[in-house]
Amino acid sequence: MVQDSNILGQIALSYSPMIDRNRSVIATRLTVFPLRPGAELDGAALLDAITEVWPVGGPNVALNVLSEQLLRDLFARQPATHMMIEVPAFMAGDPEHTSALATLHDNGNLLLLKGRPVSELPREVLPFFKQSIIDLADDRRIDQIGAVAPNGVMRTIPHVQTGVRTVSDMEACFRRGAAAVLGWPIDDAIAGNTRSADQPGLEVIVQLIDQVHKEESIEKLENTLKRDPPLAYKLMRYINSPAFGLSVEISSFRHAIMILGYQRLKRWLALLLATASKDVNMRPVMFCSVRRGLLMEELVRSSGDDEMRGEMFICGVFSLLDRMFRQPFSDLLRTIPVPERVYQALTDGTGPYKPYFDLVRAIEGDQLDDIRSAADNLLTSFSEINRAVLRALSNAGQLE
Repeated sequence: MVQDSNILGQIALSYSPMIDRNRSVIATRLTVFPLRPGAELDGAALLDAITEVWPVGGPNVALNVLSEQLLRDLFARQPATHMMIEVPAFMAGDPEHTSALATLHDNGNLLLLKGRPVSELPREVLPFFKQSIIDLADDRRIDQIGAVAPNGVMRTIPHVQTGVRTVSDMEACFRRGAAAVLGWPIDDAIAGNTRSADQPGLEVIVQLIDQVHKEESIEKLENTLKRDPPLAYKLMRYINSPAFGLSVEISSFRHAIMILGYQRLKRWLALLLATASKDVNMRPVMFCSVRRGLLMEELVRSSGDDEMRGEMFICGVFSLLDRMFRQPFSDLLRTIPVPERVYQALTDGTGPYKPYFDLVRAIEGDQLDDIRSAADNLLTSFSEINRAVLRALSNAGQLE
């Protein structure tokens, strides 16, 4: 793959949510991998790209930069205060960085201490850090709920647990006192013949999707939507959001059908279904679904194939419905009509959308090799992939 001189062609990006004890997503963690070890990377260019997605005054972002040179450069650039900076323990303990960390702290940046220090941090440095980041696999208290850390390991600041992949892991971390978790608690096993989630709003949307698929009358669709007025409000809010760029304001469900038509309306109903759960543990799942749909769509934006873009969006936002309904896709998609290519990707793990889906899941991970492999399978440049990631995250922010 040809090396791009632009910063977005020299790095790989991944992202994950930071989730508090209320199961609310309070920030996005953006991990930055250098593609070439030892490359000189421009911190100012990176900050410019990030600021387009997370402007001053907007949501928080935690920068997990896996290049010491680039991180040093970011220290000197003094990022905006809504940008949290993760600082590896070995750099935090190096006197060479004390002055830069003091300046960031004084400017109001929230600093996160990543990893366990080999030795105790200098007394003047520890107050710079609001929280520490401790990987789930490395937490020495993992099997002793409520136990103290071993001798010499002082937990003097609140900690954020990373590496969380299931709801049970997330709940256990909070029981052990974590202030927040970093990761995707979406990997809980789904068993066949499991009882569906008991949430009436979900059933209303499934019925609407089926009615739109059959192009039933507007009157029937309106009567279905009237069963859940909050869903009607949320649907109108989505349709009129800047993320979807309509030139006219949609004033009613009937108006939406007249302007959009049945096929385009499926897009918004898919998004509504993927974000309709009232289970607080599903909030990270919904966060993930929205970004998957938007990213899959962005990855094929340049294709000029509107049908493919729409199906890719639906594939992404539906990709975690098995978690939400607690049913396998082979059962679930008997009641929710989806295009054949979406069915292949979600149920069988096959078809033309699978390589894109593999890339999206790799971008949600923390392994550069997985992202490289998925990018190579699509013959897509990192510059193009990273632009799609940033556009998708920006659009997702406009929906919330």
